[in-house]
Amino acid sequence: MATRYIKKVGVLSLGKILGVLYAIMGLIFGAFMTLASLTIGAMSYHGGMYNTGMGGIFFGAGAIIALPIFYGILGFISGIITALIFNVATGFIGGLEIEVE
Repeated sequence: MATRYIKKVGVLSLGKILGVLYAIMGLIFGAFMTLASLTIGAMSYHGGMYNTGMGGIFFGAGAIIALPIFYGILGFISGIITALIFNVATGFIGGLEIEVE
């Protein structure tokens, strides 16, 4: 086994990867939020009127679109920040040690 060191991470590369991963998580969370909102909206129907109003239903249905975009942007930004900090830290400490075969 050979020991290798990761000394630098591509800033935009890590930003793109984390952006996509966070967007996928946002899609999953958005789907759950949409289902919960629609379920709660359907259960709150009393005598021809909705107690929560239509705003809650529209917000929940919009979560499946808004959350992946929001999470994707945050993932991209956090990936860039993480890569920058990693590159500075490896300049002081050395690389990240990994073993490869």
